[in-house]
Amino acid sequence: MKRYWKYAKPYLSAFIIGPILMIVEVIGEVVMPLLLSNIIDNGIVGGRGISYIVKTGIIMIITALCMMGGGVGGAYFAIKASTGFANDLRKDLFRKIQKFSFYNIDQYSTGSLVTRLTNDITQVQNMIQMMLRMALRAPGMLIGALIMAFTLNSKLALVILCVIPLLSLAIYIILKVAFPRFNNMQKKLDALNTTTQENLTNIRVVKSFVRERYEEEKFKKANTDLKESTVSAMKVVIFTMPLMIITMNITTLAVVWFGGNQIIAGNMTSGVLTAFVNYVIQILMSLIMVSIIILNASRAIASARRINEILNTRIDLTDDEAKHKELTVKHGKIEFRGVHFKYYKNSEKWVLENINLVINPGETVGIIGSTGSGKSSLVQLIPRLYDADLGEVLVDDVNVRDYSLKNLRDGVGIVLQKNVLFSGTIKENLKWGNENADDEEIYQYAESAQAHGFITSFEAGYDTELGQGGVNLSGGQKQRLCIARALLKKPKILILDDSTSAVDSATEARIRENLNKMLKGTTKIIIAQRISSVINADKIVVLDDGKIVGVGTHEELLKNCETYAEIYYSQVDKRVTA
Repeated sequence: MKRYWKYAKPYLSAFIIGPILMIVEVIGEVVMPLLLSNIIDNGIVGGRGISYIVKTGIIMIITALCMMGGGVGGAYFAIKASTGFANDLRKDLFRKIQKFSFYNIDQYSTGSLVTRLTNDITQVQNMIQMMLRMALRAPGMLIGALIMAFTLNSKLALVILCVIPLLSLAIYIILKVAFPRFNNMQKKLDALNTTTQENLTNIRVVKSFVRERYEEEKFKKANTDLKESTVSAMKVVIFTMPLMIITMNITTLAVVWFGGNQIIAGNMTSGVLTAFVNYVIQILMSLIMVSIIILNASRAIASARRINEILNTRIDLTDDEAKHKELTVKHGKIEFRGVHFKYYKNSEKWVLENINLVINPGETVGIIGSTGSGKSSLVQLIPRLYDADLGEVLVDDVNVRDYSLKNLRDGVGIVLQKNVLFSGTIKENLKWGNENADDEEIYQYAESAQAHGFITSFEAGYDTELGQGGVNLSGGQKQRLCIARALLKKPKILILDDSTSAVDSATEARIRENLNKMLKGTTKIIIAQRISSVINADKIVVLDDGKIVGVGTHEELLKNCETYAEIYYSQVDKRVTA
């Protein structure tokens, strides 16, 4: 509750005014039956005449208008408070996810994170809105109606006291059964969102492998699981309302029966019985409201726990203990000292083992090795996308843990193995590298990445709208845009993780030439599958099964490194054969 206070505090006035206005409506509801009783007993039966009936009727109209004002105002402030609360909570939740390291993100599916940001917060929002509208109204009506009922006829009111414990027990059982079912329903919603997101994101792959039927069956299963879990949860609701209504009707009949006998005996008037029946209905309706609140609360609590899981997740990669937060990357020297790393901390096998390597400022270094040898893992330690488990990674002779994440990552430009673009124009995507870049600068770096030509071939040029993930571009075009985006950052360290695999050799050669011209003082690390991509590097690092097995120039490695020689001759033989 202490955590959620910060989201309620900015809307405290709405949280207070809303329930107060609902109390106005409750007071009106409690007063109305008494006024109706007076009309019957005093105006009609008592013979006070039409003027008394009219005066009492006017009071009832004024009361009804006050009730309407209280109800409308209470609903308005409830909506204002709940939507503001949800808005701020959603922003904080999204901000927390943005701070997640890759390790933290790996703990949750994308679909689950989307569900928590949307559906789960909506459930909490709806609960707050309902609480503000009913939390005071239900008990207020219950207490007020009970007092009036006992005031009018204490003996007849005992009928109600017999029913309340039974309904309270039913509400407790409902809560006990409902909570785990609603929790399971939210998990099934996670699974459905994940399936949908994967299918829509990878729709081209699905179609190219003619896997539509498989995906339909996969979606059908997730959808059916959600349906069944929802039906299971909603059964509680389905059986609750009829049970409450039956109880209310039986109680009303009992009151009318006993009250009617008292009228016959001359111990009660018709007006009092009419008012009493209204109060009985109010009491039972308030109990129904409580049951509805509890049902929705059980679902909201399940959602709140899932939200708390995100908010309570310990971010394993922060700069809170950084010793030199003001430092920036100035030279681009990189050093690995006895580095060990693995993704799953309980795994016995290291992904990287005993890495010792120095890369001097301005050097061009190639990294090569078989698939799964640890090439991408190695370079991801430099901008702290992951942290080394043992050993140190240093940039400009300073441990990367001692930089602020912002300053460290500002100094490192990286084109990841998977090329990611965002919805928006080409220019907007390029400006991720430098949001203040002018058009001339954008054109210059796009030309260096061999992207300017194909961009200007589009009708809208740099203002061409990209689909989600750049689906309307080829693989090579996306790679070149990602390179241009990284170049605009003007980093001291540039990492190209197999980022020219989808372009032809001639285009790749021109890109490398432009990199050498425009980024002379920048340390460049090129991860590649093709030896031709790194053959002219100042030095080449050969990785095999997470270990460095060779460092040197192309000629040196060809003589001294068996692994490198095998890769080289396998590629040369393929070219000769072709």
